[in-house]
Amino acid sequence: MIKYLALAVITSVAGIALAHPDGHDQASQDHTRPSRPPASTPAQAMPAPQFRMEIKDGVRHMYANGIPNHATGQFPNRRNPNSIAPQQYHFMMPVTPTVSETTQPVGMSFFGIANNGIPFEAATAEWWKGDRNSGWHIEANTGFADLGLDMNHAHVQPSGAYHYHGLPTVWLEALRSKPGAKAPQHLGWAADGYPIYAPLGYTDPMDPQSELKSLQPSYQLKPGARPEPPTGPGGRFDGRYEQDFVYVAGSGDLDEFNGRFGITPEFPQGTYYYVVTDAFPNIARSWKGIPDQTFKTKRGAGRGRGLNRPARGPNRGAGEGPNRSPQRPGRPPRRPGGRGGSQ
Repeated sequence: MIKYLALAVITSVAGIALAHPDGHDQASQDHTRPSRPPASTPAQAMPAPQFRMEIKDGVRHMYANGIPNHATGQFPNRRNPNSIAPQQYHFMMPVTPTVSETTQPVGMSFFGIANNGIPFEAATAEWWKGDRNSGWHIEANTGFADLGLDMNHAHVQPSGAYHYHGLPTVWLEALRSKPGAKAPQHLGWAADGYPIYAPLGYTDPMDPQSELKSLQPSYQLKPGARPEPPTGPGGRFDGRYEQDFVYVAGSGDLDEFNGRFGITPEFPQGTYYYVVTDAFPNIARSWKGIPDQTFKTKRGAGRGRGLNRPARGPNRGAGEGPNRSPQRPGRPPRRPGGRGGSQ
C-alpha cells in the first residue's frame, strides 16, 4: 500500500518573521504543507518531514531532517543505490547579504536550501574518466548521464541525503496550485543569504503588473569541439560537461549567477534573487554574495540539540554516483564560525 508523506512542521515554525535583505520583515508563510501526491508516483514510508526557520542576531537559521514533503521517485533505483534517510541539518546564512568582491564558486557544496528543508546542489560527483582533476565535470540534467534522478530532478547521496539538482517539480506544482499563487514562487535561500525563486518572473522585473514569463539563463553551448584525449574527452560541445557552456551576457534574462534584481511578492521593494531554471545551469555555479561555511560541510553547523546535531556519517557530494557505496562515519564538522570542510 502506498504511503503518502505528511508534513510535521516543528511547532516553533509558526509565527516566525522572515527578514529580508532590504530590511523588511514579514510573518512567515508555511511553504512546507504538502499536497497529496499522484497515485501513480511511488512514495516511500519515511519519517515525517521536519523544518524550522528562525532569525537570531542577523543570521537566518534553517533546521531540517531532510525528508521531502512531496512524492519522490523510487529509491534505491537502478542508477542510484541509496535510500532516503533522515538528516540533521542546521544551515545558516546572513539576513543581509554582502556582495563578494571575488568569485565564490559553489563547487561541490550545497548551493542553498529549500523552504521544505531539502538542499539544492548544483554539481554532480561525476567526472570524465572518474578524475575530478580532469577539468571535465559531467552534468546531471542535460540527458547524457543517467544518475537516477527522479521527477523532482533529485536523487540521494550515500548518507541518505535527498537533494535537488534542478526544479523540484512536484513540490512546485503544489505551490502553484494554491490560491493567488500566480506570481514568482519563492523556493528557498542560498548560502549567501539571497532568496531562490522558480523560473516564472515578471517580464519587467520592477513591474509586478507586467506579464509573467519563464526566465531564461544566459548560457550557451560553446562552438566547435573539445580537446582530444589526453587533454580532454573530445567530441563537440553538446552539453555533456559543465565546461561545454559559456556565459553570453544579454542572451537570456539572467546574469552569470543565474539571477537578477527585481520585485517579488516577498520583496515588494525589490531584491537580488537567484532562479532555478529548466536549462543549464539549472542551479547557479557561483554565489553573488559570501556563502556561510555551514554549506561547505553539507551537514550544517556543529553539535547541538534537536535538529542541530550533525548527521551520522559523511554527507558528501562525492560518492553519490551509481556505483558508489556508503562510506564510514567521519569526523563531525567544526563549530559555527570555524572553517568548513569543503568537498
